[in-house]
Amino acid sequence: MLPPLLLLLLLLAARGPPPCAADTPTPASWEPPADTPWCPYKLLPEDPEASGAARLCFRTAMRGFRCEEPGCKAHTSAGGMLRASVLRNRSVLVQWRLPAGRARRLRSLLLECSWRGAYTRFPCERVLLGTSCRDYLLPEVHEGVRYRLCLQPLPVHSQRGIDDIPPPECVEFVAEPGGMRDIVVAMTAVGGSICVMLVVICLLVAYITENLMHPSFGRPGLRRQP
Repeated sequence: MLPPLLLLLLLLAARGPPPCAADTPTPASWEPPADTPWCPYKLLPEDPEASGAARLCFRTAMRGFRCEEPGCKAHTSAGGMLRASVLRNRSVLVQWRLPAGRARRLRSLLLECSWRGAYTRFPCERVLLGTSCRDYLLPEVHEGVRYRLCLQPLPVHSQRGIDDIPPPECVEFVAEPGGMRDIVVAMTAVGGSICVMLVVICLLVAYITENLMHPSFGRPGLRRQP
């Protein structure tokens, strides 16, 4: 007969690890599922108090996208839910992933964009997206400006109080100048310098030819007729 304590240890080992030792679930992929429906969204006015109806639009999810340097640089929020992929053509693909089961408790998603000026921030775009949306494309941003994108989930029952609204996920980035544009600017600067040097050389040659090769005091003067 085995001792009761040893028998209990053998039974626990046979049952496997306790539930608390289960593997941590991996976060959802940035790639949207194959059965993702159309994404309805509305472009809202920059001023929340401005009047005017927003137009309802639809877009399809971006599939097979890979952000690879140097043509793309990815910036992820602190919570890991929001990602901004800044492309060299100054467009930005914004992607987000929601925890399992949260999309059913949301009414919509609010994406707000702003950029920092010398003294304050200025709004650049406000988009109200449906819960089926997983990405949004900003067509163009200015280079050298710090942008801030925030995604605010709006729950179905938000009238209970402000504590019911989850905090937004935010990400900041700066769009760098495009490589081809840098080459064009450099070639233009070098070409302009060469043109200025050629003009200076031409003027110098003309001056030397006119004043040194044919001095005025060596020219025969016209005698006055009596």
